[in-house]
Amino acid sequence: MIEVFWDKRFKKIYEKWSRKHPDLIETFKEKLEQFSEEPFYPSLKTHSLSGVLKGLWSLKINYEHRLIFKFLDKEKEKVLLIDIGTHAEVY
Repeated sequence: MIEVFWDKRFKKIYEKWSRKHPDLIETFKEKLEQFSEEPFYPSLKTHSLSGVLKGLWSLKINYEHRLIFKFLDKEKEKVLLIDIGTHAEVY
């Protein structure tokens, strides 16, 4: 099981995002729970990023929203949440 860390910066980003998209809060929670249990579950479309975001990873919340995160260890058991938003906002 993945251990997920929310730092102060991500908490602020999430609060703003959740006020803007209250209809997606439950979906976010479901995806995060699924991610915690199986980070590479096919419907999450978990993938590494390149370019400026090299070293970070993304997963799909829904068609247009993504969650950006970073694995904190080589075993990929600890994750720091970085950003959340639409494809255009986070990339």
